[in-house]
Amino acid sequence: MTTIRFKRTVLIPLLAMALFACNTDEGNDKPGIIVAEEIPVSLIHVNMGVGDSQLEATGMFTTDDETLLAFKNGGIIERIYVKEGELVKKGQLLAILNLTELNAKASQVKLAIDKAQRDFNRAQKLYKDSVATLEQFENAKTQLDYLKEDLNTINFNMRYSEIRATTNGYVLMRLANEGQIVGPGTPIVQINGASKGDWMVKIGVSDQQWAAIQEGDSARITTDAFSDVLPAKVHRKSEGIDPKTGTFSILVKPNTIGKLPIASGMFARVTIFGQASNAWSLPYSALLDGDAGRGFVYVTEDKLIAKKVEVKIGAIQKDHVEILSGLEQFKYVIEAGSPYLKDGSKIKVIAK
Repeated sequence: MTTIRFKRTVLIPLLAMALFACNTDEGNDKPGIIVAEEIPVSLIHVNMGVGDSQLEATGMFTTDDETLLAFKNGGIIERIYVKEGELVKKGQLLAILNLTELNAKASQVKLAIDKAQRDFNRAQKLYKDSVATLEQFENAKTQLDYLKEDLNTINFNMRYSEIRATTNGYVLMRLANEGQIVGPGTPIVQINGASKGDWMVKIGVSDQQWAAIQEGDSARITTDAFSDVLPAKVHRKSEGIDPKTGTFSILVKPNTIGKLPIASGMFARVTIFGQASNAWSLPYSALLDGDAGRGFVYVTEDKLIAKKVEVKIGAIQKDHVEILSGLEQFKYVIEAGSPYLKDGSKIKVIAK
């Protein structure tokens, strides 16, 4: 989000108090009638879309391919072959279930297939000799096909009763132990592709900040683990809110890592530099009665009369506030002196 920073000025107290002067109207017998005088103010010229906005946030290092691996079926864990922090290769066997039960079921189905095959062969011969009916022949064939598909299912379950690495990387966590009974889909190990150097920092932002950030925006990453400042870019924005945190996720990827020591979950600070956009940035002294995304400011076109207008408020930064709309038709905003104004007040511009 583009921002413009203005120098905050303070009016001289004596000038700010010179609001009214006593005067006598020639056509009035009552002396001391108060006549409004010009109120001293200072102005700022409003430009749109100049400069860079900054968003500061904190997050943790992660990779784009962190994966929780689990068995398809429940059972007793026979072996876990890796430890946390261990380097693994794609396809490497990481863990396996005790296969005694599945092996027994496979043997039973194989025996049933053998019997079904004999029954089918007999029914086929009898059908050719017109002794067996077509229905008996088809029933024998259906039984044989059914048992073959049952064996395919058992073989499939046996194949997914072991866990293999989906990518080259590291084991982040072991979430179960050998001998433990686990259900289908229970996470056993977590791995990532850190061996490829695809480290990123994941941060959470509000909906307004999410809308202001664009993929490709430049950024920088710092951490207490090392003194290097990592130039980075916004790699990806989430398309939905994270139900765990209630925020939108932004992935910021360093341009280069080198040999810096990075681990999953390491704390990091991120500064994102936005692109130019259609917004204004005003000091707090110019804003009046800000509430729920709306507020009021005083503007002027001729530097003689003040006008009160409503504006839409965007992000609130440390030393300024962003205005999203309301200033399209105006050149000047009154920065100091606005607390003494009302709509239509005469003003006198003083130098900063």
